[in-house]
Amino acid sequence: MLQIDQIKMLVSEQTQEEKEFLQKQILKLLHVSLKEIVDWRILRKSLDARKKPKLYWIYRVAVTLTDEKTEARILKSRKSTFVTAYHPVIYQPPVFKMQGREQLQDRPVIIGTGPAGLLCGYQLACQGLRPILIERGKCLEQRKQAVEDFWAKGKLDQNTNVQFGEGGAGTFSDGKLQTQVKDKTGRIHHILKTFVEHGAPEEILFLSKPHIGTDLLAVVVKRLRDHMTAMGAEFYFETKMTGLVIRQNQICGVRVMDRQGERIIGTDCCILCIGHSARDTFLTLYDQGVKMENKPFAVGLRVQHSQELINEVQYGEGWKKKHLPPADYKMSYTVKSGRSVYSFCMCPGGYVVNASSEPEKTAVNGMSYHGRDSGNANSAIVVTVDHTDYGEGIFDGMRFQQELEHSAYMQGDGKLVLQRLSDFTAVSSGEDTENRQNKLSPKVKGQYLWGDIRGVLPDSLSQDFKDAMQYFGTVMNDFDRPDTILCGIESRTSSPIKMIRGEDFQSNIRGLYPCGEGAGYAGGITSAALDGVKVAEKVIMLYNKSICATT
Repeated sequence: MLQIDQIKMLVSEQTQEEKEFLQKQILKLLHVSLKEIVDWRILRKSLDARKKPKLYWIYRVAVTLTDEKTEARILKSRKSTFVTAYHPVIYQPPVFKMQGREQLQDRPVIIGTGPAGLLCGYQLACQGLRPILIERGKCLEQRKQAVEDFWAKGKLDQNTNVQFGEGGAGTFSDGKLQTQVKDKTGRIHHILKTFVEHGAPEEILFLSKPHIGTDLLAVVVKRLRDHMTAMGAEFYFETKMTGLVIRQNQICGVRVMDRQGERIIGTDCCILCIGHSARDTFLTLYDQGVKMENKPFAVGLRVQHSQELINEVQYGEGWKKKHLPPADYKMSYTVKSGRSVYSFCMCPGGYVVNASSEPEKTAVNGMSYHGRDSGNANSAIVVTVDHTDYGEGIFDGMRFQQELEHSAYMQGDGKLVLQRLSDFTAVSSGEDTENRQNKLSPKVKGQYLWGDIRGVLPDSLSQDFKDAMQYFGTVMNDFDRPDTILCGIESRTSSPIKMIRGEDFQSNIRGLYPCGEGAGYAGGITSAALDGVKVAEKVIMLYNKSICATT
């Protein structure tokens, strides 16, 4: 196979279909006829806006020719440095040696059904290990209704909300799938391909910034569950892990509580995919001897702008005629205090959502549907914090989050508090009204009011936020415009703790596998799913080793 890089299509001169354009470019660059091509496909597609208003789509494609000798001749001639041999990396998972056996003495138990838990469970189910997945929240169909009710009426279900329930916190997020993780094993492509096989659009396999959206992600999650169930996996919803059964430093079972009461599920393998908001579970695990430490994270406020403003800044004039996707941005700045301030979870065409999961504590997040067509862009602008801000104790960071969330709750009496940037930075106290003329209207999921949120962040962090917003306004025109809408608190950028695990991915307790974002080893849908796949590999290899030792 051959690989062709840097095929450029000027967006403003796009007069033909993408497939037709690329096919012509392939024939031109390889100097072959159409009948000599067996197949070709897009490997990567990205938008280059560095020379706006001239914008380019940049492609990488793979091509298979009818004759390998022709491929060799093309590579030898080297008429273009952008034509090289293509060697696809195909993910090869470890194979469970007892695949197909109907019963195992101890089936693996997974706590949590977010991206880490689902992909870990999927890998195990594919190998015939029939995992049991425990989820404190409801199944997706019932969860969606509970979340909609909370947004409309403000009545919180502590076990089923934006954080908890089938699909995890990622289900009610922007659904971005890009990750900073470098992967030479093919695992990430395998994960994206798994999503596509269960309902995600095929474009996520090649877009440089793949995105599903909460509406399509819900479809993928349900189809994954149905497929896993058909392979022997079991899902226990509205079932909460209340403790571990440990004998001689080895997992022997998991205590769970459901509507029928408390019971024990016997297992010698428990995978903790509990998410970054399972604070009560953190405490339970620590009390049972699971080693962990506090870790840095970031807190801040959500900012909303007009999506048209972001598009114009990123794409230049005339962007409306170019049929481009809603633009995103990425910002970072080191302020005078030495802290880093950066944009987090940027949601083009999205909504700010009430993502609370505890009584009298308010947390926000960003969410979008696949169409990204709300009309507003939003992002968290967050400031890094560490033990020097909240203390050395294991749970000091977690309690710092809770204090900020309680303050935000009290400011709005349970509703989200919105404030214009002009009022947030003003010296005197000011309350804004929603109906001022020529001002941006909010796009929010959940009850809200206009008020003053300046007291939610500590003074030093508020100043860092203001300094960064002023700087970002010099980098991106009008980013700090007065009618920018702020909302808080964005407190759950990542887990406040990290569970210690070894090279075999087990904690200090044998058979216990901390996994994903809640354990401190991921930061988003794809990286959490990736960690779930890695843990599944370790579990399969351990089962194989155990089988070899007993035969």
